[in-house]
This record gives sequence, structure tokens and C-alpha cells, in this order.
Amino acid sequence: MGYTLADKIWRSHVVRAADGEPDLIYIDLHLLHEVNTPAAFAGLRAAGRTVRRPDLTLGTEDHNTPTDDVMRTITDPAAIEQLDHMRRNCRDFGIELYSLGDSARGIVHVIGPELGLTQPGMTLVCCDSHTSTHGAFGVLAFGIGTSQVEHVLATQTLPMSPMKNMRVIVDGQMPVGATAKDLILAVIEEIGTGGGQGYVIEYQGEAIRALSMEGRMTVCNMSIEAGARAGLIAPDDVTFEYLRGRPHVPAGPAFDAEVEYWRTFYSDDDAVFDKEVHIDAAGVSPRVSWGTTPAQSVPLDAVVPHPETFLDSVDRAAAARALDYMQLTPGTPMRDIDIDAVFIGSCTNGRIEDLREVAAVWKGRRIAPGVDVLVVPGSEAVRARAIDEGLDRIFEEAGAPLRYSGCSMCVALNDDRLKPGQRAASTNNRNFEGRQGKGVMTHLVSPAVAAATAITGRLTAPAELRD
Repeated sequence: MGYTLADKIWRSHVVRAADGEPDLIYIDLHLLHEVNTPAAFAGLRAAGRTVRRPDLTLGTEDHNTPTDDVMRTITDPAAIEQLDHMRRNCRDFGIELYSLGDSARGIVHVIGPELGLTQPGMTLVCCDSHTSTHGAFGVLAFGIGTSQVEHVLATQTLPMSPMKNMRVIVDGQMPVGATAKDLILAVIEEIGTGGGQGYVIEYQGEAIRALSMEGRMTVCNMSIEAGARAGLIAPDDVTFEYLRGRPHVPAGPAFDAEVEYWRTFYSDDDAVFDKEVHIDAAGVSPRVSWGTTPAQSVPLDAVVPHPETFLDSVDRAAAARALDYMQLTPGTPMRDIDIDAVFIGSCTNGRIEDLREVAAVWKGRRIAPGVDVLVVPGSEAVRARAIDEGLDRIFEEAGAPLRYSGCSMCVALNDDRLKPGQRAASTNNRNFEGRQGKGVMTHLVSPAVAAATAITGRLTAPAELRD
């Protein structure tokens, strides 16, 4: 029997295995941000330990950082404290850190790939659930907790039990207007928020292979919203061309040698998966969430569902609670829902391709009066690229200046948050109660739908706009 891609990576990183005990897995890259890490470093200090491989550890500031002016004074005491801890810890333990003002700074799951640090066949961890983003490169990447962060810092290893394997096959081609964000929302609706619990989800099929690397990152990023530990896509020529010329990727003959190694990371034809799901790509269309989990979404041309349409009693109760929070009436067309604010950004949809989609919709148009819009790039490199391409001028003319990079309204840990009762169309990954501010109602959408929605002030697909 052959091996799955996840099993191949796992087996190549086992340091120690013993009956009745978790495997000890070697970690190739450890990424850090300012949230959830101070206690781990405090544990190192208390035990008198050092960081085992600071050269395989990288920090960035992203969650608490301002996006209107990165050099302004931060006023939130909690944010100040976390950033101060991050800077002191990285300095004391010899870890490279991208701080405010650094041209390489950005959201942790955006800068890893764009710097070429994320490479096929690796194991990668971070104190953040959306570490699964890096799985788009054929990397076994997953989020870890504070005690695990300390363990990796001290030993560059992690004791873990093997994960189960799920395969999601997306056959056929997606229609024009459908995006990677729509695809992953459709997958999550199919398997549910807990359907992937304990699994690594490997995505296969024609529609997956047709995605760009940025689209693949969007898919893997939101695997965690289906309960999965990680998402994976086998590397191919699309992957290799994306990595070519990146700062931390070998060049010349060394790159060719790496590619030959990277090509070994795929699931064997006779590999057995614990669970399989098939999705017809032809049925994917622009989607929007109506509830308070990413699984509660429908096509944009549908209506708000009635709780009684759900067969499972738990799902019915969850739908009723969600509609109460979202202040929605069953049967309401999604296109009739007015929006107060639009957020474009996050580690899900804050890359250059996402900003290009927005610019294509906004060129020659103006944002509707009364709609608050934030456009936040995923990194300073993305911001610089957008400026080079003139996207910032399109955003400015539409009425939403390009901001600096950061997690921004995705987590609302900085000043980027909405007011109670506001309704937002957002390109981030989560629509939980209060995610973007207390009492805020969030609808998850693709960048293209977010852009069109900003123009009309209601949930809208770009194809519906008229010049």
C-alpha cells in the first residue's frame, strides 16, 4: 500500500517513535507573531533554556499593528505590551524579527511564502490556526498552542500522534466568476465545521490544479474552518515557478536539484485515505455566508435559509441562533441585504492577486456613499507591488485608500474594528460572533464580491454591475 502526501512528510521527519507514545517530529520552520508567544519565552527563561535553532525561527508583527500609519504611536496598552514582549524576546534569544517599518514585514502566513521560506516537503508550525495556509506548497503546516511553542523553541521538535487523512477531490472546471474563496466555502458547507476534525485534508482534482498559488493558499488557509489540522496540495510546476527567484530559494543548478526533490512529494496512486469527499467544480458560484460559521453559506443568488430546512436538530438550533445574531429573516434574498462596511485583506485574501481583482471591479467606479471600506494588504511587499502597478490610485479614486499591512479587521485586535450593529462584507476567514467587533455581523465573501458590494451597498457579484 502506498503513502499519502501527509504520511510521506511525516515519516521523513520522525526523530523518535515508540509503541504507546506520540512520535517526536522534527520541525523545519517555526514562525512567530506577537500574540500567544510571551508565555512560551517566559517558560524558556524560567527553565534556563535557549532557543535550539534561532536560524529556523522567524518573527513578525501583524496582529496588533496599526494599518493607517505604521509609525504612529500605538495607544492600546495590551498591544503595546505584546509588541514590547515580542521585540525583547526575539532580541534576547537571537531570533530575526520583522517589526513595524520593515519592508519585509507582514502577516505571518503571507510573508513565509513570498520570501520563499515555505518550501515543499517541510514541516512548519506557528502559534496561529491559519498556519494551514502553507500547505498549498506541499508543506505539513499546522497551528500549535503556547506550550508547544515553548517545546519547539527549546528542541526544534514536537511530540505528536499521526493525523488522519482526508481527500477532497474537486473535479471539472469552475464557471467564470467563481473563485478559490467560493470553492473553499462550498467545501466547508459540504463537510461542516467539524467534518475535518483530526484530519489533514489533501485537495486534488482538475479545479485545484487550475488554481494559482494564491488561490491554493486561500483554499488551504480555510481548511481549519472545517475543523482540519492542516490542508495540503501536492506541489507541481505552478508551485515551482512561484518559488523560483524567491529570496530564500536556491538559484541555478541548486534550484533544479531542489525541484527534483520536491517532485517526490505526492500521494501514491494506491494510497488509502480515511475519508473522501467529491465536489463538482461546475456547481461552484460566488458565495456568501449568512450565519456565524464559515459552513453557513449559500450561493449569492440564493435566499437566507430557514432553520427547519436542516435535518439535524443541532444544525437547526445553530441556524436559529445564527439568524438571531445576524438579524436576518429566512427567505430574504441574499442580494437584498444591505452592507455598512467592507473589509478587503487578511491572510486569506490579502495578496496581490486579491487586490488586482478588487481594482478590476473598482476602476472607473466609486464606492457607495455611507459604506466604510478598508483595503489592507497582507504584507508590505504586497503593498509595494500594488503601488508599482498603480492599484493604489484606483483604490484612492474609488474612495478607499490603500492602507499598510496587518491582520487588521480580521481579528479586530487593533483600531480596525466596526461598531455594534454594523453589517460587513469581509474577505477574511471567520465570521464568528464579535470577530470584527462586538455586535458586528460579518458576511464572508471573495475579494471580487466584496469589491462589487462596496459599489452598490448591498451583497453583489461583479457580473451584476453596470457601467
